[in-house]
Amino acid sequence: MAYPYNGLGLNLGTLSRVSPAQTRSISAENFTGEKGKGGMATEGAGQDAARELGVGWKVSPCITVAGHSSVTLADITGPGAIQQMWFTVHPKYWRALVLRIYWDGEEMPSVEVPLGDFFCMGWGERADVRSLPVAVNPAGGFNCYWEMPFRGHAKITVENLIPDAIQGFFYQINYTLTEVEDDRAYFHAQFRRQNPLPYKQVYTILDGVVGYGHYVGVYMAWGANNNLWWGEGEIKFYIDGDTDFPTICGTGTEDYFGGAWGFEQPPGRYGEFTSPFSGMPQVIRPDGLNKANTRFGLYRWHIMDPVRFQQDLRVTIQALGWRMPLEGKGRYLALQDDIASTAFWYQLEPHAPFPTLPTFEYLEVI
Repeated sequence: MAYPYNGLGLNLGTLSRVSPAQTRSISAENFTGEKGKGGMATEGAGQDAARELGVGWKVSPCITVAGHSSVTLADITGPGAIQQMWFTVHPKYWRALVLRIYWDGEEMPSVEVPLGDFFCMGWGERADVRSLPVAVNPAGGFNCYWEMPFRGHAKITVENLIPDAIQGFFYQINYTLTEVEDDRAYFHAQFRRQNPLPYKQVYTILDGVVGYGHYVGVYMAWGANNNLWWGEGEIKFYIDGDTDFPTICGTGTEDYFGGAWGFEQPPGRYGEFTSPFSGMPQVIRPDGLNKANTRFGLYRWHIMDPVRFQQDLRVTIQALGWRMPLEGKGRYLALQDDIASTAFWYQLEPHAPFPTLPTFEYLEVI
């Protein structure tokens, strides 16, 4: 009997539906994801610990990524979709490892983001995230649930930007092999950083996107370099030919990320929060010695309200704070903060080239 449901677009309402889709998984215990080929390793990071138990007893749980090298984590022939990914590695490497994903044999990646920023952890310090598409669990367990369909091929790589070998890199990539409808677009993610942002310059989250698709969210690692409140800036979406003025204009940084009144809760203190579609899960506070500035991690997912475009898209946000008041009147201050962002969107291919990713010396959290 033929079953029409292809197993994509999963939600609680589709869980009871049977499908001809095939489930596969790639990890250090099954590098290819082939059926019936898991747990066969005879050598690996756990071979000494398993010496008395033998094959099948966690012989190859993780890999080492050599210095200044790239490793192909997944090389999949489709059609199908990535449905879940899990990674973990020591936090000091979260900006030193770059995750890239290529769809259907393309030369330029559709995803190019430092590993930590892809999972809402841009500062190299652990925190928990409890959102719908991204979850970070104790202690540094990175989980991604963005659905990523492909038609002919999917390749996932990780690059080590530093000269030292990175040991203990764990990963699991769960995917399905199934038919993919024509109207399912390809997943994209792009990283940017400015440190510091030049005075009176607007921060660009995303630019140069050309095609047909929809923006689904952003993670920002925001380091405040000034005293007083830093989040007055408006986010703006320039859609399908907008020039000087956008179609969508927000009312403040904390407003866009789902908070209010400077995230102050209780009074006199930032209130971290993490929810399905928005959050500020991380506030790194000055310690009076080595940590001089307050740093924030924020995310906003447009899952229930995607920003759709048919020609092009540009997204910016102002870095705007307050000066000390004069004559009892407050005045805005254009800030020069350390800002990094990872934008997430779906679009039909081909996509425009990404900006060149900086070297590790510029990516590094300092």
